[in-house]
Amino acid sequence: MSKNAWMVRAGESGYLIDDFKKGVVAIGWSELGDVSKLDLDKLREHYGTTYAEHSAGKRQNAVSVVWRFSHMIKVGDAVVTYDPSRREYHIGEITSEYSFKRALIGEHPHVRSVKWTDTASRDLLEVVTRNSLGSTLTLFAIPGDAFADLKDAAAGKKQPEPAGGLADKREDLQQSNKDAEQEARQLIEDKILELDDYEMQELIAAVLRAMGYRTRIAARGPDRGVDVFASPDGLGLQEPRIKVEVKHRPGSTMGSQEVRSFLGSLRSGDRGLYVSTGGFTKEAKYEAERANIPLTLINLQELAQLVTDHYENFDTRGRSLLPLIKIFRPAD
Repeated sequence: MSKNAWMVRAGESGYLIDDFKKGVVAIGWSELGDVSKLDLDKLREHYGTTYAEHSAGKRQNAVSVVWRFSHMIKVGDAVVTYDPSRREYHIGEITSEYSFKRALIGEHPHVRSVKWTDTASRDLLEVVTRNSLGSTLTLFAIPGDAFADLKDAAAGKKQPEPAGGLADKREDLQQSNKDAEQEARQLIEDKILELDDYEMQELIAAVLRAMGYRTRIAARGPDRGVDVFASPDGLGLQEPRIKVEVKHRPGSTMGSQEVRSFLGSLRSGDRGLYVSTGGFTKEAKYEAERANIPLTLINLQELAQLVTDHYENFDTRGRSLLPLIKIFRPAD
């Protein structure tokens, strides 16, 4: 009986599916060569040297895939791949240890042999299963419930959905959308945290420009209390004059003293924004609420929401700082 179930993608848009059907699964990163003798630390080091131009995040994801494929998958494990042209999942069993064969599938020389046994139509699967199998990762572990659903579909234990059948599973689809939205928001927060201090000021300015204001950003150097300035005319002759303090310190919560200090720099006609990726203490929030000059506190989650709310109006500077894509999903 299989110990685990794995999805191995047949290349982008499934272009390797005919090769996979011959009894193999394979992954790329051909320049690594045979990695069977490397432990995880050595693989990380080797990957960093071989693909030195890759970002830290890209290296981490790739090493995880190569390590799982070469060392964690076992003979007897279940394996699944997807044929998008036929909307079918092929289900099989791993029958060999990892090997490196350059001549077998071109630029995908890390291979394992497979005995394909079943085929399941995507149209027979539950919405939650479709969602869990929708990742574009090259390789990932399949949850037990999703694999059981695949097996049931392959065994003919499920009937096709009637036309418009997804409407009968509206709750599952709505939950799937909520999960996807939450995951996207968390990923945006992660990307924001990767920005440096000056880039964070640029991001705040981009949000304000998207809201219709003209902005100025303080020059790099000693903190003068106002990191971003915005107003309708960009000169401060028209109100509101918005002054922004930006504290990009994820591990530090801003307190009442910091808020009072910022308030001391504001004058009549000003509006204050205090952005802290580390959040605010209860005392800081109270200080902002009782201030004579309007002051809004913005934490990381609220900043991510502002970005998504106004991203369609971001200019080129803002989009280059935080590139995002729009994905369409069924509403219900």
